[in-house]
Amino acid sequence: MSDQEIQDLRRNYTKGELDESSVSDHPVDQFGVWFEQACKAQLLEPNAMSLATSTSQGQTSLRTVLLKGYDRHGFNFFTNLESNKSVDIQSNSNVSLLFPWLSLERQVIINGKAESMPRSEVLKYFVTRPVDSKIGAWASSQSRIITTRKLLEMKFDEIKRKFSGGEVPLPSFWGGYRVIPRTIEFWQGRPSRLHDRIQYTLDEDGAWKKARLAP
Repeated sequence: MSDQEIQDLRRNYTKGELDESSVSDHPVDQFGVWFEQACKAQLLEPNAMSLATSTSQGQTSLRTVLLKGYDRHGFNFFTNLESNKSVDIQSNSNVSLLFPWLSLERQVIINGKAESMPRSEVLKYFVTRPVDSKIGAWASSQSRIITTRKLLEMKFDEIKRKFSGGEVPLPSFWGGYRVIPRTIEFWQGRPSRLHDRIQYTLDEDGAWKKARLAP
């Protein structure tokens, strides 16, 4: 495909609008409204979110993870604690999340700090996972180089045999993070690229302030 063909890939956004007077006073309540609508629209994995992290030296990286819970305290995901994302968070807890609900012409951007979740909460979630997902958590040395997929499959089979007689325990190297938001932006596509952007910012007194941003 030529550069011109790529440049011609565009569409006019007409599916909705967003106004300061119509959104919730608390951003997590507004997120809940949009998240339910994304689920009802049967989007592919509406809980998929891009997670941006950075090392202490400022080297950024990005990947997709799955939201596994949220409330006014933050947005939760689980991962291997020895993964690249975890190593980044341990040295620099500032992160960003992006929910790309493109078919609804919407996105939500969350900036905040990632904090480790208590082991009790991690265990509560881990026991609900399918057995093979639990075994996968044990089998994968996430982000490490492996020579062949066959070795990973052999490790999976080994772990499966090891725990065949009972429950698969929570690995010590597996945990969760809660992203405590500082800003949450709701973006709604509009015609002529005059998009609606409403951003909530947490002030020093713990109150959320909302404002319209230029597109």
